Amino acid sequence: MEQILQFIYDNKELITIVILSIFLGIEVIGSVPSVLHTPLMSGANAIHGVVIIGAIIVMGEAEADNYVALVLGFLAVILGTLNVVGGFVVTDRMLEMFKKKKK
Repeated sequence: MEQILQFIYDNKELITIVILSIFLGIEVIGSVPSVLHTPLMSGANAIHGVVIIGAIIVMGEAEADNYVALVLGFLAVILGTLNVVGGFVVTDRMLEMFKKKKK
């Protein structure tokens, strides 16, 4: 318990920033109209390409016997790829709704 309290005391500025950013994020997301929520989220999902690149770099720099870094990097690549593809699928599906239907 003493270690936890010491960690909080040492990092109180960072913890305060994280808590304030959570409240700010909730406020910003809460004020976005529901019509814009899906396109903004699909665009945010596409930004996860940075996660994929970072995971590939981590896996490339990891030592061969560092299984934790390799497994976490592999999972980050897989999950980031799913998120990017999902973002594009949602965007494509939304754009289909605005096209005129062929008779």
